[in-house]
This record gives sequence, structure tokens and C-alpha cells, in this order.
Amino acid sequence: MIYRIDVQTAPLARGGVAAVDPLGEAVRHQIQEFGKSVGKITTRRIFLIDADADPAGIERAAKELFADPVVESAEIMTFAPDDSGHSRIEIHLKPGVMDPVAASTEMALRDMGIMVREVRTGRSYVVDGNVPRSELQEIASRVLANGVIESVHFDAYLPKKFETGRDYQFHLRHVSIRDLDDAGLQKLSREGHLFLSPAEMKAVQSYFRGRDREPTDIELETIAQTWSEHCVHKTLKSAVDVEVQDVNGKVLSTRRYKNLIKETIFDSTMQLMRRDRATAGVECLSVFADNAGVIGFDETDAVCFKAETHNHPSAIEPYGGSATGVGGVIRDILGTGLAAKPIANTDVFCVAFPNAASPLPKGIIHPKRILQQVVAGVRDYGNRMGIPTVNGAVYFDDRYLGNPLVFCGCVGLIPRDKIHKETGAGDAVVVMGGRTGRDGIHGATFSSAELTDTHADEFSHAVQIGNAITEKKVGDVILQARDRGLFSAVTDCGAGGLSSAVGEMGEKIGAAVDLEKVPLKYAGLRYDEIWISEAQERMVLAVPGGKLDELLALAKSEDVETTVVGVFGTAERDLILNYHGTQVARMSMDFIHRGIPMPTRKAVVVHSDKAPGARNDSPPADGTIRQLLQLLAHPNIASKHWIIRQYDHEVQGGSVIKPLTGPLQIGPSDAAVLRPKLNSHRGVVVGCGLSPHIEDAYEMSIAAIDEAIRNVVAVGADPNTLAILDNFCWPSVDDEKTMGTLVRACEACRDAALAFGIPFISGKDSLHNQFTDGETGRVIRIPNTLLISAIGVVDDVRKCVTMDLKNDGGVLYLVAAQGLNASAHLANLIETHRRIHDLISRGYVASCHDVSDGGALTALAEMCIASGLGAWICPGIAATTRLFAEGSGAYIVEANPSMDDLKDHLKNAPCDVLDIGHVTREPALDVENNGTRESVTVADLTRAWRGTLDW
Repeated sequence: MIYRIDVQTAPLARGGVAAVDPLGEAVRHQIQEFGKSVGKITTRRIFLIDADADPAGIERAAKELFADPVVESAEIMTFAPDDSGHSRIEIHLKPGVMDPVAASTEMALRDMGIMVREVRTGRSYVVDGNVPRSELQEIASRVLANGVIESVHFDAYLPKKFETGRDYQFHLRHVSIRDLDDAGLQKLSREGHLFLSPAEMKAVQSYFRGRDREPTDIELETIAQTWSEHCVHKTLKSAVDVEVQDVNGKVLSTRRYKNLIKETIFDSTMQLMRRDRATAGVECLSVFADNAGVIGFDETDAVCFKAETHNHPSAIEPYGGSATGVGGVIRDILGTGLAAKPIANTDVFCVAFPNAASPLPKGIIHPKRILQQVVAGVRDYGNRMGIPTVNGAVYFDDRYLGNPLVFCGCVGLIPRDKIHKETGAGDAVVVMGGRTGRDGIHGATFSSAELTDTHADEFSHAVQIGNAITEKKVGDVILQARDRGLFSAVTDCGAGGLSSAVGEMGEKIGAAVDLEKVPLKYAGLRYDEIWISEAQERMVLAVPGGKLDELLALAKSEDVETTVVGVFGTAERDLILNYHGTQVARMSMDFIHRGIPMPTRKAVVVHSDKAPGARNDSPPADGTIRQLLQLLAHPNIASKHWIIRQYDHEVQGGSVIKPLTGPLQIGPSDAAVLRPKLNSHRGVVVGCGLSPHIEDAYEMSIAAIDEAIRNVVAVGADPNTLAILDNFCWPSVDDEKTMGTLVRACEACRDAALAFGIPFISGKDSLHNQFTDGETGRVIRIPNTLLISAIGVVDDVRKCVTMDLKNDGGVLYLVAAQGLNASAHLANLIETHRRIHDLISRGYVASCHDVSDGGALTALAEMCIASGLGAWICPGIAATTRLFAEGSGAYIVEANPSMDDLKDHLKNAPCDVLDIGHVTREPALDVENNGTRESVTVADLTRAWRGTLDW
């Protein structure tokens, strides 16, 4: 029997007046933003329980389990409610979609002695008044439901029985490929969701012709996953013929890379590692070789850092896409070496402006809803895992309308003797954590394709819904098992599922897997679906036979499902897959991992004599204060407190400099500082930078790198001991000029890394980020976007500084590296950063803030907002033109009162040092310029800055 329990906000104790339903009010507000006006909305949480239980037991559960007796009431529904005078929308997850709340509820009911078969959850929205069905459908689709994972009902939903999966009837499927012509190969590639190039399809065809047989479906799926852009990064690893042209198309020069990323980013890191063996540079312990890059922390431990994107899934289902992006990058940290402990998360979102006009192209979710949902996904996953989210950014540009970018990063702490791993022949293939379902199938190959207006329907099976509690339990077990020495290797079961994880771990020695042993969420999965599913919260371990019983016992004691599904090491180093005794796949690991034909791409770089990236030196034409208030209210500058306040950045107790700072904790910190070991003052600093508004790819990349460095230096990091990550997000590089911009970005990374002496230690790319509207043919391409994340070690966190002003009368300086654009003065940039660090380390600086979007006056306004103090500014002619300039290598510095003129300490430095004013106790910003004086209160600055995104 199926019972339905509705939980709602209870009436207040006095007078029986209905309490405010905050969710209902929030939904009503969102509906009004779309131009609709509706009455009061009452919401209820719905629990559908399939159990042969005593009604008295269900009644007890309703009172004791489902509702908070202080503020909620629970009602068992046995018949359809009376909706006269009201309108109803109910949202329920579709069958097979991961439902963490339902899973926790099942466990709690069993603990109460109620034998339950299944629980499903939903939510009802009851609107006052009779709203036409067409309007209800529009409200549901725009505000309440995602049709990819949820179903909508307009009456109370109480099924007589749940839909259930049917047992799969095994049938080994072969795919005819040996006799296909070029057109047939391409048709198979697209319709089979393989997304392989013509050359790659021909290589597959040749391999199976050589074995005189047709491939099975699971063999093709394995190759497609392993060779996907998402997993193998074949564009950045390809050979590239570069042609430099002038604006008229005349060829000026040519050059060739045999392997683009190896000869640019990788090469710069290798050069720096050789150079830094004899210097005090950052200690690189593992780079580009594992799930995350690893640098030294202290004598016993190291820190690792990884940032990933989850763009395509977030475009289709933003909550699940962002949540599983966080979950996946946390598992990357757990899968680095022999497992690192996650200590901090980061997040960066690039979305279209939230006031986008309707109607939107088919298949696109409104950008405001995208942002709200990706924030919720990151919030829920990180908070439930007990990992602080400490650093990030949000960038708005309407070119992200069809492809929002969701970057998720994680920092971990790992013992130095656990950094390296190696799978041993004879080790058991062990799957730990969540069960396997259809969610996430073709995620890796789908992420390598361009989005269109049909993808939400075609790839709904690629959407994943995570369960943070399961992952928390898995992480706890893995860290305990690591310390006991119970496994020889571990990795995340992420993109490509078991195919990727087992394939990577068994690359050198082979592996044999019995697919029927893999635990499933529900019946009905085919053998190939089991193999490539990207269902979340799963790790794969290589466990020596003598350690297996102890590992299984440990996992059982923590209620973490752990199963042996195969063995690493086969006679011919093949990948062998079996299903109920039938061999469904056998392929050479050498072909799987090295058989891909690497392309030679052509890139066209258009050379222009125009100096890119120059500062905006124009003085304000419409009044300094008026322009300042407009800038502060711009979405790309305005406060992101509504996001930050949803994240727990205090958990684990190590956050030193938090995302918001100052006496009232409202100012925007430049970077985060953590103390991962609470018995030590040694710390980790984390920051980021991106500049997608700069059109020139080389200048954009330099600016992003410089901003990331500037942010961490501003809080006290030593630029000589930093490392950085790259995350490339590009539109389709099938266009030769777009490929040229990717080449220039890689060259910029190389040049900046070598000039700054700062190595890249890890990275990721996401290409083909563009959307094609099938009705109009319009293509929406994202701007070239490079996110740079910086990490470093701080010897003593007590010497770090924050950006809020400190002292009445404190002298304010604008320090800016000399040069018109970033690439023209790389040496000046790094020397400026080093000089700022030296001032901070000597205790000369009371507060410091990097100059970024909006320029120096905007940065100073943020310092006033953070502190509640004011400032008197008389910039003089030299600094007036720089008040709103957005160049690289610039800081606002407040000198400590005991310090002499800061200019004396920056003699012969390649930077301009301008005394622009001083701090005042009066909470106002006064700008005196050319005999005129303008003033604005700090309260007005705060209202402008905090009002735009105060959702």
C-alpha cells in the first residue's frame, strides 16, 4: 500500500493565524518577475511511502519523523483534497532519478521498525484562486520544474503503485562497422552518441577488421568514452599548424606544434621544476599525472588542488549539474595519490545577465533560474559534506545564455608518503559507494558535443543527481582505509563511469570485470549501461588480496556498500568484460589508450597592430560619484553576498580570511586563507582570476593569470611560492580562427608562467561550448574563457592582511605596474607583486585590495564598505585618469601609521606609486579633483553595491 504524508508550516500557537510560508512567498515573487500575478501560495513537502505497515506505525512516523513539532504539522492523505477556490501544482521526481531525501527517509523508517519497500518525495504548491491550466503549466515550466528529471501534476498525486523496472533480458549486441563507408561511419558515430571523428571511426573500423569480427556495443562505448574530448583532451594534445595572418588575410609567418599543450603549458612547468630545484620556489610533488596537482605544505604533508567544469549538465539540469560537479571534484581529491582529505571548495559561475528578456530559445533555461539553481546545488553538496566553500566568482555576459559555465574546485591535504599509487596485478577491483543507475549515461561523450535545442530531451539520461551524505561516508571510509594501508590505488568513478576508472587503473596491466556483480539502483540496466553509467558517489579501489577482508569489514561498519567486481591484471594486458558468464568485451588496453589517431589541426592567428588590453584612461564624463555608484551596482561588481551567505565557510574551523571580511563581514575578500592543521599557523591561500571581456586571447589569458596572482598576493601570499591551475572553456575550435585563439591562450600561459616563475600543476578544458537554436539557426558562442586558480602556502597566517580600511588617517596609495597592457610588461608585473608581498611581510601594510573591475576608485569604495570608515581622495592629475582604469598589476594600499612614506620603500621599482589620500573616521568618500569636491556616504555606497543581487 502507498501512504501519502503532507508536511506543511503549522499555524502559530496564538490565535491560529497561519504562519508565513517563506518558500511560497519566494515562489510568488519569482512568478511576478515573469509578469504573472498570483495569490498566496502554500507549499507542502510530500512523502509517498510504499509499505505493508500498520496505519498506527505510519501515524507515529508522521508525527515523530516527518514534521518538526514546533513549526510544522504532518497529515496522512487518504483521499484527494478539496481544491475548490485554489489551484494546485505538484512536482515529483521521475522514476529512477536519485532522491537522497527518500533514501534517508527509508533508512529512518526502517530504524523505527517500519518495513518499507520504497519512498518517493515531491512538493505541492497550492495557489489561492482558480488559475487557468495554461498559466499553471507556464508557471511550472518556468519556475518550479525541470522536465528532464521531474514530472508535473495539477491534481494531488497518490498512485496505487509505483512504476518499477523490469529485469533485463540479456542479449549480446554486435554492431556492424567493418563494411561501412565514410557516411555510414559518421551516422553510427552521431546516432550512437559516440561523437568520434571520421579518422577515429576509421581507426576503430581498422582495429576490428584486424580481428576479423564486429565489435560489441560495449566495446564501442568504451572506446568512445576513452577517446572523448572530455577524457583525453585530444585538441590540446594535437599537433597544430599555426598560420599568422594580417587583418587582410596575408600570411605573415607559420609555426608548428607537435603537441600544443605539451610544448606550452607542460613545458613551462618542467622548465620551472628544473629551475626551482636550486631555488626557494614552490615544491611541485605531482603535476599533470593524477586527479589533482600536488605541492608541498610542510615536512609531513602536501596540498592538492583541482578545478573542473560541469557545463553541459548544468545547462540541462542546473541543480543536479552543479551539485555533481562539486561531488566529482571532491572525489578527484579523494582519488589523488592514496587519497587526500578535502579541506576547501571553490566555485565560479559564468551566466547570462539575470534580466534576460523572454521568450528564450527553445531548450534554454532562464539565466536567473540557472544561477539560483547552480548556487543551490553547490550549497547543498558542499554544506552536507562538511567542506567549507571559501572562494569563487560570478561573471555575467549574455554570450553564456546557451552554455552557462560552472567551475567547481577542491583543495585537499595529503601525507607526503601517500602521494603516489600503483595498481598491482592480482589486486581486486572494488567498487565503493553509491549504486549504479541510468543517470549519467553518455555524460563524457555528451560533454564533448555542441548543445542544441534538442539536447534536453536527447540527453536527459546524462543528468546526474548526487547524494552528498553517501559521498561523505565514502570519504570517511577511504581515509581510514588509507591510513591502514588497505589499498594500493584509488580513483574517482566519474566521467565514463567504470569504463573510465577501471580502464585508467588497469591501463598497464589489464583488468577483468564481472558486470553482473555491480550493485544496481533498480532492475533493467543492460550490461553496457552498467559499464558506462556515471552515477555518482562511487570510487574504484585496487585492493591486494590480503587486505580485502579488512577493507570490506571497515566499509560494512560504516554502512558503505562495497563490492568486489573483478581483478586487475590479465595475461595479455587486455580489458575483459563478462556478464553472467558471457564475455561481452575483450580489447587491447594499448589500443584503448594509445590507438586514437591524433589530428593535425590548423590554427589561424590574426595579427593586429592595435595595442590590445590598454587601460581605460578616460576621465569620467558624467560625474565621478555618479559613475562610481553605477559601477558598484553593475552585476559583475555588485556584492555576491546572497550566494556567499548560503555557503558554510566556517566548517572544519580553519578559515582565516573568509569570503566576506571587515567588522560587519560584508566586504569582498580578494582571496581565502585556510589553516588546515589547527596546531600550526602555517596556511594555504586560494584565489582566482578570469577576464573574458578582453577580446584578445593572449591578453585575456595574461590578465586572468595576473588577477589570480594579484588576489592572493593582496592577502599576503609570496608570489615566489605559488602554483596555478588552468581551466579552458572555449566555443567550437573547428573554426580555424577560434583554434588560433586557443593557441594564443596556451602561449600566453607558457610566457606568463616562465616570466612569473609560477608553474601550472593541473588543468582541464571544456570545448564546444556553444548553442544552436534549431528554429532560427542562431549560434550562441561563449566568449573565450580561461579561469586561473592560484594556490600557495603561507608561513604564518597571522601576517596576512584583509582589504577593509583600518586606521583613521592611514595614508592611501595606488600602486600600479608600469606598462600599457599585460603582455608588454610581464617583468614589471611580477616585480610589482613581489614588492607588495615584501611590504606586507614586513608589517608595513594595514590593508590591501587588488584593483580589478571598475578600477581604483571602485576598489577603494569596497574598502570603505568593508570597514565602515571613509576616505578623502585628492588624486592629482597623475592619478585622476586611473580612477576607473581596469589594468593589470594594480593595488590600493593603506600604510600602517608607523610607516614612513611608502614611496621610499618602492624606489627603483617598475611601478607607479601615487599618494592619493587618507582614511577618515567620517563614513563618507570625498573626492577632490581640479578644485571640485564630490562626496557620497558609505551607506549610499553600500546600498548601491549590495542592492543589485540582493535576491
